Amino acid sequence: MRFFTHLVLAAAAALPLMPPAHADTFPDRPITLVIPFPPGGPTDAMARTLAAEMKDRLGQPMVVENRAGAGGNIGAEYVARSAADGQTLLFGTSGPLAINASLYRKIGYDPVKSFAPVIQVGHLPNILVVNPAVPARNVKELIAHAKASPGKLSYASSGNGASSHLAGVLFNASAGVDLQHIPYKGTGPALTDLLGGQVTMSFTDVLTALPYVKSGKLRALGITTAARSQALPDVPTVAEQGVAGYDVSVFFGIVAPAGTPPERIARLNKAFTEVLGTAKVKELFASQGLEPAPSSKPEQLGRFIEAQKTSWAGVVRQSGAQLD
Repeated sequence: MRFFTHLVLAAAAALPLMPPAHADTFPDRPITLVIPFPPGGPTDAMARTLAAEMKDRLGQPMVVENRAGAGGNIGAEYVARSAADGQTLLFGTSGPLAINASLYRKIGYDPVKSFAPVIQVGHLPNILVVNPAVPARNVKELIAHAKASPGKLSYASSGNGASSHLAGVLFNASAGVDLQHIPYKGTGPALTDLLGGQVTMSFTDVLTALPYVKSGKLRALGITTAARSQALPDVPTVAEQGVAGYDVSVFFGIVAPAGTPPERIARLNKAFTEVLGTAKVKELFASQGLEPAPSSKPEQLGRFIEAQKTSWAGVVRQSGAQLD
C-alpha cells in the first residue's frame, strides 16, 4: 500500500502544472478600440493616444478601428452587438452615448442598457466665438446686440443635432434671444464661413477654435462649461457673464458590451486610469483643451451617461431636430 501511495505521488509530481480551470487570462489577444467617427478628428486623436500606451499595462496591443456613420451610431451598435468579453470597446462621445437616443428616430442600441461603463476620459468644452467684425466683446454685449436685432444674428454648427447646434438652442432659451441656426456638413465648412463673415458666431469645441482665437482670427466670448477651460483660462464662462446654469460640453467615455464580466471591467479601468495619470498623457490632453473627468470609477460614468441622456433629450425636443 505504501509503495502504491508513493507511486501515485510520483506520477502526480511528474504532471505539468496547469492553471486552475477558472483562471482568467484576459486579455489573451489584441483588444479592439472602436472609434465611431472618421480618422483625423479630436476623438480619433485622443483614442489613439490612449491605445498606444495600453500594451505595457495589459500585455496585449490595443488596435484602433474606425467605424464611422450616422453620427456615431454605426460604431456604437457594432460594439453593443459584440461579444461581452472585454475584447471590443467603444471610445464614445456625447453623441452616441447620450444625444442620439433622442435625436434619431431609431437606433439599434440603448446608451444605458447596451453597455458596461469602463471609464470616463474627460470632457471638451465648447466655446462661443464670433467673427472679429461683430461689435461685441463679451456675452452681455452679444445678448444686447442680439436683442436689438432679433432674428438677424446667426450661428454656425457642424450639423443638425451636433453639440455646436444644441449649445445654440440652449443659449437662445437661457439668454432669451433668437439666434438663427445655420447647419453645415462638418466643423471645417462652418468655421470657413465664420472666418469669412457669412455667419456671426459658433459654439464650436475648444480644440478646434484654439488656433484661430490665439491668432486673432476669431474672438472668444465665453466658455460653455460651468468652469473655465485650462486651455484658455482668461476666457470667462458664459454662466459667469449672466447666463445662469449654462453648461455644455462634449464628454468622452470608454464602454464595453453589456454583460462584460466585472473583473475584466476592473482590469481595463485600472489600465486606463494609469495611462490617464501619466504626465505625458495629462500634458498632451491639457494642451488640447480636454478637461479631466471628476472620477475614474465605472459606476460614475454609468450614472453620468444616464443623466446626460435625460438632459440632452430636453434640448433636442426644444430644437425640433429629428434625424433618420
